[in-house]
Amino acid sequence: MSTYTLRAANPAKTRCDAVVVGVVQGGKGASGPGIAPGGEDVAKAYGRAFRPLLSSLGVTGTAGEVTKVPTGKQLSSPLLVLVGLGRLDKGEQPSATAVRRAAGAASRAVANTASVALALPTDSVELVRAVTEGFMLGSYAYTAYKKKADDDSTQQPGEVVVLCSSARKKDVGRAFEEAQVVSEAVAATRSWVNTPPGDFTPPAFAAAVEAAVKDTTKGRGPKVSVRVRDEKELLELGCGGILGVGMGSAAPPRLVELSYAPRKAVAHLALVGKGITFDSGGLTIKPPSGMNEMKSDMAGAAAVVQATLAIARLGLPLKVTTYAPMAENMVSGSSVRPGDVLTMYGGTTVEVLNTDAEGRLVLGDALVMAAEQKPDVILDVATLTGHMVVALGDKVAGVMGSPDVVDDVLRAAETAGEEAWPMPIPEHMDERIHSSRVADLSQHDWIRWGGGLFAAAFLREFTGGLPWGHLDIAGPAFNSGGPSGHLTSGGTGYGVATLVDYARALCNVGG
Repeated sequence: MSTYTLRAANPAKTRCDAVVVGVVQGGKGASGPGIAPGGEDVAKAYGRAFRPLLSSLGVTGTAGEVTKVPTGKQLSSPLLVLVGLGRLDKGEQPSATAVRRAAGAASRAVANTASVALALPTDSVELVRAVTEGFMLGSYAYTAYKKKADDDSTQQPGEVVVLCSSARKKDVGRAFEEAQVVSEAVAATRSWVNTPPGDFTPPAFAAAVEAAVKDTTKGRGPKVSVRVRDEKELLELGCGGILGVGMGSAAPPRLVELSYAPRKAVAHLALVGKGITFDSGGLTIKPPSGMNEMKSDMAGAAAVVQATLAIARLGLPLKVTTYAPMAENMVSGSSVRPGDVLTMYGGTTVEVLNTDAEGRLVLGDALVMAAEQKPDVILDVATLTGHMVVALGDKVAGVMGSPDVVDDVLRAAETAGEEAWPMPIPEHMDERIHSSRVADLSQHDWIRWGGGLFAAAFLREFTGGLPWGHLDIAGPAFNSGGPSGHLTSGGTGYGVATLVDYARALCNVGG
């Protein structure tokens, strides 16, 4: 377990096993790569030999490039780690996104050291946050099922020192502490997503949430309440969407509700997250290759739960009501059939035409419950549609809903360093979702085009006309490739930081 400290010190004289500095690609008028802000004292310690050193090592400053250099007593630390920040024109400052990614890349380069000092750009609270989050998240490793989990590739430094000339300022210290809270929440989300689905059924997921709440609230921790509704209570409530999806599995569905209600809350935010612990597609079964990553279909529920706990730990003056509907979409004699009609919580009937479009069904029940609380805003997060991946790729989330809410979510995502893009809900989608001849709504219509927009229009029917935003994170929730920047392989924890930053902004507006 690494400990993090914030310190104002000269990186060239800091005694650690390694010191990390940034290198930028030369922009217009530059003769080659140069040192990034924060590392000037390191370059000064080398003097005129620094630029020739970069040249001889082939250092370019390309984003994510990492070069290790024995210091030969030029510095107090025996190892210098140079990490690329990308191209910068003269006078331009590195962005928080570039710094976050660079810190993540550096974290994996120092995995077997006992201590490391980070002399990356920290000229603002945003950059302090970026360095801290980037290093913590880049060093994340999921080793729960590894026989040998103590090899050098997963051993992180016992001490991480973030160097910042403004370390004693209150706002800088606060940003540093809050970055650790958010990073821990993102890492916890990743671990839930990475857990094998056979060990993370809806009852197991619900128990994990209860344990996380207990751990957060112990001692002098914030007050967060949790309630788990089992299949019997869901039947009594009439939650036909959650029950319909979960009826094909031997592991019964659950609905987990969290509430954080501090005194003098300035606004009320409701969060809803899709918690399909494994998605086989049901009777509309997926091809084998389409199931490999379906343990991640609960990433939305994981994100809203961990964001709620982070908001509580940060002490934000915001009431948060969170709903995580959990089900396993499996094939059996009791599975919901194409052509079946489900009665959702609240009474709306839905004709099911594609059992592999199950997420919108569990979300429908939870959204109605959220709307009954009359919050100021409802946000839902879901790995909802492959259509959104086709449209935006696997790194960018689609954001839909009330125009003002969409704008605010996009601003929060930019601050959080998570990529998102606005998508429309065209008027003709209303006709498509009302095309059923036997029920109030059609769950699916098999038209190839605009499926992600159809899904959003369907969800809107359950929001009670309240301000609402929908984040389709089907692409960025899971990284099937290798690590890059602060993103590691597997679950990414996408959405947690965006939700926390949205909550921060909502507090300011409410206040």
